[in-house]
Amino acid sequence: MENVLDVKNLGISFGGLRAVNDFSVSIKKEQLYGLIGPNGAGKTTIFNLLTGVYKPDSGKIILDGTDVTGKSTIDINKAGIARTFQNIRLFSQLSVLDNVKVGLHNNHSYSTVESIFRLPRFHKVEKEMNEIAMELLEVFGLKEDANVQAQNLPYGQQRKLEIARALATKPKLLLLDEPAAGMNPNETEELMEMIRFVRDHFHMTILLIEHDMKLVSGICEQLTVLNFGEVLAQGDTSTVLNDPQVIKAYLGE
Repeated sequence: MENVLDVKNLGISFGGLRAVNDFSVSIKKEQLYGLIGPNGAGKTTIFNLLTGVYKPDSGKIILDGTDVTGKSTIDINKAGIARTFQNIRLFSQLSVLDNVKVGLHNNHSYSTVESIFRLPRFHKVEKEMNEIAMELLEVFGLKEDANVQAQNLPYGQQRKLEIARALATKPKLLLLDEPAAGMNPNETEELMEMIRFVRDHFHMTILLIEHDMKLVSGICEQLTVLNFGEVLAQGDTSTVLNDPQVIKAYLGE
């Protein structure tokens, strides 16, 4: 099976400090892949490199055969990488429906003039976006909440909405940044089922950062462990989690 993501020798420094050094990873289509490590290991920095928030000092990022190294956040999103955040970033004052429609503007658009004068194309595109957004909301059990303000959803439902909005951009690779953060054990179980469902239903490739080892061991097929910006271990999940170096890095023994 072909790789959706190939990262080769990625590196970045901040003020002389090497935050990520010689990071490489390959992720196959429809794989559930985990990126773990102690706090400050460089995980979020890698997500920021993959999404164009930071420009790497070295290395390559190849998405589905296309070099996206150093491109802007918008261009990388259009190329096919979408992400969620540890701290949920929804448009809290907008409705659930409108939050999803924001993600659809990558593939559905109309001009300012068409919008101002409500020309036929505006109505056509809005109708298409409404239909697609409602289909996504139905998949995530949010259809009945379409007109609710996003800020009024329970926490777990907000997580679902953020993932639905990311999927609206039609990504090739979905990055989930600590999706279980703030969740209780029951919600984490539901989240695991939802992530598997997203992979299977949308044929999605998923890379996630997570500290909840139950979630990681329960859904990730392969793992990369980071420590001080460098790869400590890489491979099958069970093998990696039983690696003495990984145990030492986490437990400090």
